Amino acid sequence: MNIGQEILLQLKEEITEVEYNRYIKQLDYDSKKSTSDLAVYYAPNTLVCNWIKNKYTSKLEHLFEVKTSNNVTVKITLKDSFDKRKTKKKEEKPTSKSLLNPSHTFDNFMVGGSNQFAYSAVKSVSEKAGEVYNPLFIYGGVGLGKTHLMQAAGNVFQDQGKSVIYTTVEQFLNDFIRHVRNQTMDRFQEKYRKCDVLLIDDIQFLSNKDTIQEEFFHTFEALKGAGKQIILTADKHPKKIGGLEKRLQSRFEWGLVADIQPPELTTKIAIIEKKSEINKVKLSKDIINYIATVIESNVREIEGILSKLHAYSQLMHVDIDLDFTKNVLKDQMQEKTANLTLDNITKFVAKDLNIKPSEITSKGRAKNLVYARRISIYLCRELTQNTMPQLAQYFGMKDHTAISHTIKKINSLIENDEDFKVKIDELTNKLTTNV
Repeated sequence: MNIGQEILLQLKEEITEVEYNRYIKQLDYDSKKSTSDLAVYYAPNTLVCNWIKNKYTSKLEHLFEVKTSNNVTVKITLKDSFDKRKTKKKEEKPTSKSLLNPSHTFDNFMVGGSNQFAYSAVKSVSEKAGEVYNPLFIYGGVGLGKTHLMQAAGNVFQDQGKSVIYTTVEQFLNDFIRHVRNQTMDRFQEKYRKCDVLLIDDIQFLSNKDTIQEEFFHTFEALKGAGKQIILTADKHPKKIGGLEKRLQSRFEWGLVADIQPPELTTKIAIIEKKSEINKVKLSKDIINYIATVIESNVREIEGILSKLHAYSQLMHVDIDLDFTKNVLKDQMQEKTANLTLDNITKFVAKDLNIKPSEITSKGRAKNLVYARRISIYLCRELTQNTMPQLAQYFGMKDHTAISHTIKKINSLIENDEDFKVKIDELTNKLTTNV
């Protein structure tokens, strides 16, 4: 058994058996093209390649480092792509050793109201390294695109011939410890303080690590003093990172602090459409809308969902339709309908549409109230065991025939009004999914 296979078996101990068998097991280690600081794995197709690359590259590199004590770059690629790239670049000398994902580009990043500011800031920095917004600090929740944006800038810098280092705080710390043990700190400092661009993910993990904070402070000062670009990401604003030295916190705020919020529904739909196109997974508009309403905020889930749909479709030899999608993704949702009542559904709809619950059950005929009332009636009918007479009494209608007429009207709207259908789907999944 070669070292590449040993590393995959170590990874198997840390992930689910399903993920290992479905994806990781398909990797093929190339011992001939791999070296002491490069591990080459081939994936069977683009979808599996991108999914593993995005989710497990860093973990595999860490396992190699633990096993070999070397800083190993893991390349997940398609065999033909790797051979072509090697042939094309065999005469070239690399400008830097970077772990950038080439698929993370500005063109592949979907811009919406939730991330427009951060996108514009990173784009500006990529055009004028070290001149504007230095450092650039991006913060937001998990899976919202912080790493994608950071690496998009890194890819631009690398194309410009600049030496770029991308790393996580965990990798930075491991690298630091290894060089301390080997008494080669001069090499560590040469690596991190002489690059043109330093990109560091998850800076919040510097918290309460005094020694590494001291080293990072001096690295920061050296780069900033030399006019080199620094981009950092974290899950929260610098002021809210506990256990962080005041001098580091203040320096993180020197340039520009930009946040990324969870995407709104239209942006999620656009992201799914783009990811489907990139990964060559054909999905109907109904399926795309459904997935967008299932995912609450973590956009990173999209890659996993597309991979799961593709894998199930291939293994079961069936086309991907809406019923198939719902069945495959049922474990993404935890049903809560047993706890849903007429009151909490109505309150939920009222909050989402920014009106009072009492207005929904009133006799008001304003357009926004009729819209909210129809949605509430439909959801109450679908998600509770209440009868039509009970719904009529709750919503102040004459009798069950009024509810029946309203339901027919709603079904017609769902069939003919795409926006109405998407809103129904969105609220249904929010009510039946643990956020």
